[in-house]
Amino acid sequence: NNELNAAQKYVEQAAERNLPEFLVALVNILADTSKSQVVRMAAGINLKNFFTSKDAAVKLQYQERWKTFTDEVRNHIKNMVLQTLGTEPSRPSSAAQCVACIACVELPFNIWPEVIPTLCRNVTDQHSTEALKESSLEAIGYICSDITHPDVLASKSNDLLTAIILGMRKEEPSNYVRLAAAKALLNSLEFTKANFDKTSERHYIMQVLCEATQSPDEQIRVAALQNLVRIVTLYYQYMEHYMGPALFAITIDAMTSPIDAVALQGIEFWSSVCDEEVDLAIEAADAQEAGKPPEQTSKHYVKGALSYLVPILLQTLTKQSEYDDEDDWNPCKAAGVCLMLVASCCENDVVGFVLPFVKENIGRPEWQNRDAAVMALGSIIEGPDPNVLIPVMNQAMPMLIQLMAGDSNTIVCDSVAWTIGRICELLPEVAVNSDFLDSLIKALKNGLAGEPRVASNVCWALSSLAEAAFEKEDFQEGDQPYTYALSPYYGDILKALLETTVRQEANSSNLRSAAYESLMELIKNSAKDCYSVIQSVATVIMERLQAVLRMESSVQSADRSQYIDLQCLLCATLQSILRKIQPNDIAQWCDSVMQVLLLMFSSSTGRTGTIQEDALMTVGTLVEVTGLKFRVYMESFKPFLLMGLKNVAEHQVCLAAVGIISDLCRAFGNDFVPYADEIMSILIKNLGDATLDRSVKPHIFSTIGDIAMAIEGNFKVYLEIVLSILHQASQTKVVKEDFDMIDYLNLLRESCLETYTGIAQGLKGNPDNPSADIGILRPHVPHIMQFIDSIAIDDDHSDGTIAASAGLIGDLCDAYGNNEMQSLVTGNVQGMLQEGLKSKESKTSKVCAWALKELHKVK
Repeated sequence: NNELNAAQKYVEQAAERNLPEFLVALVNILADTSKSQVVRMAAGINLKNFFTSKDAAVKLQYQERWKTFTDEVRNHIKNMVLQTLGTEPSRPSSAAQCVACIACVELPFNIWPEVIPTLCRNVTDQHSTEALKESSLEAIGYICSDITHPDVLASKSNDLLTAIILGMRKEEPSNYVRLAAAKALLNSLEFTKANFDKTSERHYIMQVLCEATQSPDEQIRVAALQNLVRIVTLYYQYMEHYMGPALFAITIDAMTSPIDAVALQGIEFWSSVCDEEVDLAIEAADAQEAGKPPEQTSKHYVKGALSYLVPILLQTLTKQSEYDDEDDWNPCKAAGVCLMLVASCCENDVVGFVLPFVKENIGRPEWQNRDAAVMALGSIIEGPDPNVLIPVMNQAMPMLIQLMAGDSNTIVCDSVAWTIGRICELLPEVAVNSDFLDSLIKALKNGLAGEPRVASNVCWALSSLAEAAFEKEDFQEGDQPYTYALSPYYGDILKALLETTVRQEANSSNLRSAAYESLMELIKNSAKDCYSVIQSVATVIMERLQAVLRMESSVQSADRSQYIDLQCLLCATLQSILRKIQPNDIAQWCDSVMQVLLLMFSSSTGRTGTIQEDALMTVGTLVEVTGLKFRVYMESFKPFLLMGLKNVAEHQVCLAAVGIISDLCRAFGNDFVPYADEIMSILIKNLGDATLDRSVKPHIFSTIGDIAMAIEGNFKVYLEIVLSILHQASQTKVVKEDFDMIDYLNLLRESCLETYTGIAQGLKGNPDNPSADIGILRPHVPHIMQFIDSIAIDDDHSDGTIAASAGLIGDLCDAYGNNEMQSLVTGNVQGMLQEGLKSKESKTSKVCAWALKELHKVK
């Protein structure tokens, strides 16, 4: 302890004085075998912590700082950490982590190229010690896991795999080395594709892996199985040679293992196969629709293994204990998920294997068997043909209701509530069957008073039931039926849900949130004859909001989080209510709602991002339902709106404020002009703010389009700067390997197109009496069409960008109905519009048809 305290004090002082000197001192301590294990370990941990951080921004800062050190310092530290490998008495190796941290910074810049050959040589050299092999393999694993440029390692994959596979072989006497090798292989699989493409190399890798799954060492078995799980996902197309002779037997054996960690990987293997085969079935259907062969075909491994797979999964469902933690992942839960995937993959074929098990076990005295039967039934609801399942579930429903009402075991009741919820969601015809609707609702209401985990699932079941009943009725879109199946029970259900939200145990199992969310769904999916109940709930919610705000000063800091969550839930519920309040009654609610919201904004808690966001969204709903009448509140609300727009640090708040601007534009039309200058100024500033989360910027562009459409010719004063920003945004390029950035680019382009559309429609003004202002945009039309052409030639364009392009082209044709459009619409754009005609999204196909019609008018 004295040595540790002394080392810690030295660390703090040295770090402040001279960081490079301090790191050199640390690495010298780490490498010094005469120092105690505790001191060396502390030095290693501190050294590593100056290279890396869980915070991505801090980690990048550390990496950049490392590059500023002199070559002498960097080389000394690198040599010493390499020299330390194999000399540490403790596991895991601190030196291995430091080697990996430095390598991940330097390798992408082709610095320290000798590190990989050195590590590989440490493993393959027959004179290397066990500790040197193990720590070198650990370093290889860390590098493979953490490097941000995997292509850097692709050229070294042969050397890396040679070392890793050598360390994994059954001939290797050290289990520590074999385990480190298995972990390193798992991290290297993504960039060893070239090796898997070669039959002989693939055979050898698979042989060594399959042998490792038979190791008596549990950790090696688990690591080897984890590799198989990853390989079947990455290299499914190569698995046919191994599935029958080896993988089937290995994984089925693993599934029945008494060791949970082994069983979990066996189950995970088949879950991964299901995922792959479901994806391949979707790809095959898409390819058939497009009239071309699929790139890969399913081998239907799951279907072939059903008679072995399903009985094991069903048996595993019975292996649970009353003392299992709800949050722990165990074979029983994994088996339930795997069975759901099997049902999605094999559809009707799974039903015949599951039903006999359900019938045999649902009435058994052992609660584990009853629970397994219920879970099995719930797990096959999605996948098989509803026409096959409906008669089965109609037969099962009375038994489920009986269990819900009378089973003494909480876990069984929880599974029943979940299964009923899935039936309500996926087989609504069964849920609203009048033969047992009365007893079902009675059982669910009783379930709300049960254990929090059961009540939470009951809330979800009630939400799904309300949606099922609502959708069953025949009514015009955007309207609501006069009455529906839940009308006789509606008041009692909402009363029970309101009581559930204030239960003493409402903080457990997310029950309070579940009850409020269920309340919102029931309000949303209600019939006209439920209106008086909704009005009474509105009164309760307003009273609760007012009471919560009065508690502001007395809430302890420990309870602050729950207090904020409650305000947010009440705001969200109020939004659902406002959308259902009839136009004749809305006026009587407006003043009190707005008063409460303004109090929330001005309270100290109201300055937290979450509250601001939810309160702003509630204001947005009020704007939506009151329209132009909201103007009376603008003077008192505007300061908070501007505060939200300027809150770039909490981007969700900024986004909510941006959304309200769009709501106000739709509600106010030209009456938005008095507010436009100040708001446009902030929006334009936000677009140029590098600290604002990029996800907000497409929404800002769309909102500027809404402003243009609302204030029509008055938008001219902003036109020059907005068109300049749009031009810059339309030039944005992204790395094609980054799917998130491709999605972002499509969203950005779609919003730019919407802005152009808003400007065009706004400047044109009244369609019956077009304004001459539309002429101002004419010089910019060639650039706009070039932008659309760049979208058309991008293979990654989205359905949304096609629809937005088509809508803008149609508007431009309408505005400039002459031959100039004919020369600007390229063959690429024509091809994109033709593609849009075939879209599965009806909106896209309709707007493309309209745009083509307008184009033909021009021609």
